Amino acid sequence: MARDLITDLTEALSRDGSGSSDFDLNPETVLPAGRKLRPAGVLVPVSVTGDAPRLILTKRSSALKHHPGQIAFPGGKQDEGDIDVTATALREAQEEIGLPPELPSILGHLPTHETVTSFSVTPVVAILEASFEPVAEPGEVDEIFFVPLAHVLNPENYVVESRRWRGQRRYYYAVPYGPYYIWGATARMLRGLAARMSE
Repeated sequence: MARDLITDLTEALSRDGSGSSDFDLNPETVLPAGRKLRPAGVLVPVSVTGDAPRLILTKRSSALKHHPGQIAFPGGKQDEGDIDVTATALREAQEEIGLPPELPSILGHLPTHETVTSFSVTPVVAILEASFEPVAEPGEVDEIFFVPLAHVLNPENYVVESRRWRGQRRYYYAVPYGPYYIWGATARMLRGLAARMSE
């Protein structure tokens, strides 16, 4: 089963396609033409060590200044010492969840995602064929949890919701799972993967 999944994911990631953004469901938003986006990388780690493939996600610390308590991939902004965004994603995953950088097998990248915080995020999809002991980074990660990959790959599990943000109603994707409310950029990037896998 793992081999079939790896083949399917690799094929899905190789397809051409445009990137996504936090503004996809808000077409009236006008973005400044000369805006500067900072590069970032996030890891989309899929563990195939159990009975069914599972995606690893984090719940950000409620003490953080940006996006406290939100569900996220391990990752962050690219540092000068990172040779590329894949290196960024692997470094951040080691720091945030204790993932040894040699463990993931990188399958490819999803198109970049532009966030409201002016980042250009590259999702790096990886398979974990060996288990590890997740360790949450104190101060940044409140919880590390697993979601069945089948749940986030099913487009029917996604809903469009909205809330007031900076005086305007903003629409976004969400893909709730149990007690976890996966929404915003994380849900949008996963929705892009689900669309590719269902083509």
